[in-house]
Amino acid sequence: MRYDIITIFPDIFHAYLSESIMKRAIAKGIIEIGIHNLRDFTTDRHRTVDDSPYGGGSGMVMKPEPFFTAIETICSDDSARRVIMLSPAGRRFEQGLAEEMAQETRRLVFLCGRYEAIDERVKTALVDEELSIGDYVLTGGELPALVIIDAITRLLPGALGDEHSAEVESFTWGMLDYPHYTRPEHFRGFSVPEVLLSGNHKDILKWRRKEALRRTLERRPDLLEKRTLSDEDKRLTQEIKEETP
Repeated sequence: MRYDIITIFPDIFHAYLSESIMKRAIAKGIIEIGIHNLRDFTTDRHRTVDDSPYGGGSGMVMKPEPFFTAIETICSDDSARRVIMLSPAGRRFEQGLAEEMAQETRRLVFLCGRYEAIDERVKTALVDEELSIGDYVLTGGELPALVIIDAITRLLPGALGDEHSAEVESFTWGMLDYPHYTRPEHFRGFSVPEVLLSGNHKDILKWRRKEALRRTLERRPDLLEKRTLSDEDKRLTQEIKEETP
């Protein structure tokens, strides 16, 4: 998987990408990441990337020329790239989309905007899709780009130490994750549920599924409205409702 990031703050990415799963994925050759400074694709001596908006108004608008030059320099073949603009107006990025993008054979090019906006002609001529990580406004597209890259990378074969880890994480089941415990068994008056100490894998799986359902019902019931529950899930859901005061 090849990622290309176009930004005016390339240093934002170095610390995160040099740690943990991302670092290992790069070292293993699972992913390649190119971080490109938009200012390197300007032509004036001040390396200008923004200007005042036509029609007036507050803020500055990022100029189209550097983006066009950057994308055409990085990958001139538009059939070999998928250009993504990070924007609060974009489609909501969710786990299902991460799974789809993890199958992508084209390089993913992320445009990280700043200031008021990016010139609309960039979106019209170059961008394949706009993505948002939530209904709020951030200072720039760098953090959303990292979020999306992280979510995709952990789904790629070999990226995680345990190949089954991604299969049981929050949202992969279509619901939130179940509670996790480790040693010590007793800590400050709190104990690990006995079923997890039983060694009975069938009972443990049932408990985890039930607790995932319970947590989802309590915190994100909307997730369950989007999926078809199995007969077992329906039975567990009924048990949870009967247990709830």
